[in-house]
Formats: sequence, C-alpha cells, structure tokens
Amino acid sequence: MVALLGLCGSLRKASLNRALLVGVQAAMPAGSALTLYGGLELPIFNSDLGDPPEVTALKAAIAAADGVVFGVPEYNYSIPGGLKNALDWVSRPPATSPLRGKPVGLVGAATGMSGTIRAQTHLRQMLVFSDSPCLAQPEVLIPRAHERFDADGRLTDESTHALLSRFAAAMVAFVERHRG
Repeated sequence: MVALLGLCGSLRKASLNRALLVGVQAAMPAGSALTLYGGLELPIFNSDLGDPPEVTALKAAIAAADGVVFGVPEYNYSIPGGLKNALDWVSRPPATSPLRGKPVGLVGAATGMSGTIRAQTHLRQMLVFSDSPCLAQPEVLIPRAHERFDADGRLTDESTHALLSRFAAAMVAFVERHRG
C-alpha cells in the first residue's frame, strides 16, 4: 500500500487546487490512497515557540505518509505565504524534519495561463532544503482551471482526468522507487 498525503496551499473553501487534489485522490491506482490534510492554518513560524499542537499534527501526518502531494496555487508569482509558513515549521529541525528525503509531487491549477509554473518552480527550490525528491514528470500545471471544474468544484474536463491518472500512477511508482 502506498499512502500519500495531499496538502493544499490555498486556505480558500472553494479552492481549485483543493479540487485538483480531490481529482488526484479519485485517480489513485489500486493499492494506493491519497488522504487530504485538513488545512495549513498555523501560527507564523517562530522557532522560539517550540511546536504548537497544529504543527505537531502536521508533522505527524507527513511522517506517517509514504509521500506528499502539494496542491500549489500561485500568488504573486510564487507560493502562498501560508504554504511557505507550513514549510518553515515542518522543515525544523532539519535533521528530523518529516520532509527529509520524503518523495513529493506537485500539482497546480490557476485561472490564468501559467498554470502555477512559477510557484511550482519556487516550491521545488525550497524542497532542496529538506532533500525531498520531487517527481519531475508528468507536470500538472492546469491553466484556465475555472473552465475544467463545475460550480461545485467537480472536475469535468476529460484531458485533465487523464493527466491526473498519469500523475497518480507516476507518483506511486516514484514513491516505490524511493522506499528504502
């Protein structure tokens, strides 16, 4: 069994990136599962605080997963502040971070034409710190995402369904290759 954890970088209830993660969840191959994490609403990182309970819970969820799939929105050509804050928390201390060496996949949806390519590039760069191997292909950079989901956030676009199926299978294979 390959158990993946889905983390959405958007806090919005009607987030297209959360809907995209639900699409990945539905596309998971037999013998695997993606569990969506509730939310990344954490206090602002401050190493003087120690780990608040919300951070301890997030670290435990990441540690229990075989791999992590980030739903990556793009805000101002980068990742949202809440996602960066979560990475700051879970990457400390570096030697025992649950992200250390954890296989990661990225998916992103945007209403514009970039499909979150800049945000995903920045996140890949940040994941170097935790030595988290990142699935390179297939890239899931969904442009004009508002046209691919219905008003209730259900994925309706067949080409996106097919891409998510390829991504899910590739992510499972990627995790299996990185198992020690």
